[in-house]
Amino acid sequence: FISDVHLGGVPSAEDKLREKRLLAVLDTVEREARSGDAKGLFIVGDLFDSWFEFRSVVPRRHIRTLAKLGTIAELIPVDYIMGNHDFGHRDFFEHELNIPVHAGDIERTLLGKHFYISHGDGKALNDKGYLMLRKVLRNRAALRIYSLLHPDIGIPLAEWVSSGSRGYTDQRTALQKQDGLRIFAEDMLKIGKCDYVVMGHRHMPEIHEVIRPEGPPGRYINLGDWIKNNTYGVFDEEGFRLVNA
Repeated sequence: FISDVHLGGVPSAEDKLREKRLLAVLDTVEREARSGDAKGLFIVGDLFDSWFEFRSVVPRRHIRTLAKLGTIAELIPVDYIMGNHDFGHRDFFEHELNIPVHAGDIERTLLGKHFYISHGDGKALNDKGYLMLRKVLRNRAALRIYSLLHPDIGIPLAEWVSSGSRGYTDQRTALQKQDGLRIFAEDMLKIGKCDYVVMGHRHMPEIHEVIRPEGPPGRYINLGDWIKNNTYGVFDEEGFRLVNA
């Protein structure tokens, strides 16, 4: 499980180092997929600091990552959940890489455990303003109008706006006394909706155990980020763990 890599959100030299670290992890995923040890890959939002594709143009900067994901998708299922930064998808991932892109949360059963997987945007406390903005930004008509811009203007503009948005979100998260994502996860786990809730968005890695009225404890996992923490998640027969890239 990988989230909040935010490729493209830093100067070029630093961005290349971040992508190199990501590619090393993806190389391991490919190797284990070929051996039968890896069964799936989940991208839990904000892989890119900004993603907006046009009918025949996609951002070129991270072509090595795109190619590697396409190779992995030939071996095992790859699911991509949109984040609040990489929402400008059309059909490139589905048609060219065979990777479905999900606009909302998904549920999966893995090794007999039920997972609820979400980027986490919109689940912070007092997030109604963002939810309204998200409806506008993901509106097909709005995306269609934006696509009329020349890519050499549209892509840098999207990156500039995304950078400002990330700074605002990080500051707002730091000021919140309660974690709305954890509260949401605890509610889901306590009612027995799932065994694991996996999110990103908050950029704070943690595994939080939730005692339930019946059955074993549930677990809320926040995958952290690749800006400060360089963490991702692995789930296997031994359970869920966070790993440093």
